[in-house]
Amino acid sequence: MPKRVDHEERRAQIAEALVRVAARRGLHAVGMRDVAAEAGVSLRLVQYYFETKENLLFYGLQHLAAGLGARVAARLRAIGANPGPRATVEALLTEALPTDGASRDFHIVFTAYAALALTDEALAAQPFIENPKAAEDALTGLLQQAKDAGLTPPGTNPRTEAISLLAMSAGLGTSVLVGQRTQESAAAVLRHHLDRLFPEPAAAE
Repeated sequence: MPKRVDHEERRAQIAEALVRVAARRGLHAVGMRDVAAEAGVSLRLVQYYFETKENLLFYGLQHLAAGLGARVAARLRAIGANPGPRATVEALLTEALPTDGASRDFHIVFTAYAALALTDEALAAQPFIENPKAAEDALTGLLQQAKDAGLTPPGTNPRTEAISLLAMSAGLGTSVLVGQRTQESAAAVLRHHLDRLFPEPAAAE
C-alpha cells in the first residue's frame, strides 16, 4: 500500500530548509534549488508545493512566525499554570532574543524579511506587517491586564510600552548577533525594563 503523504508536514519540512539556508547565506541569496538540496527533496517537489520562489517566501514567513509562537507557548508551559502578565511578556520577548539556534535563525531571517520587504512590494503586501502588529496587540493586551490589576505604575500607556518593548527586544537581538553585547547582558537589560514596568509591591509597614 503506498505511503500516505502528509502535505502540511512536507511543506513545513521545506520551509524549515528555507529558514536554515537563509540564516546561513541571507534570504536574498536563497533559490528554490538551494532549498530543495537542504530539504533533501527534488526541485520538482518544491515547485509542486510552492510553484514560485515568491510563494515559498510567503509560506516561509508564516512558518517562521508560527515557530516563534510555539516556542513562546513552550516557555509558558514550563512556567506552569497561570503565569501572569509579567511572565508572559518576558517569555515572548526573551524568545525573540538569539539565545539558541532556533531563536538565532528566527532573528536573522525575520530581519532579512524586513529588509527585503523594503524593496519587494509583493512581500510587503503580505502578512509581513500583520505579524509584528499581532505581537504588538498581544503585548498591549497583557500590559492592559496588568494595568487593570494595579501591577504597573499609574499612568502606564500599554500600547506605547508594548511598542517600546518590541523595538528594544529587536535592537537587543541584533546587538547580540553582531557581537556588541552578550546574551546575558541583553537579557539583563530586558529584565531591567520589565522591573520598571512591574515594580515589586511596597512592603506593608
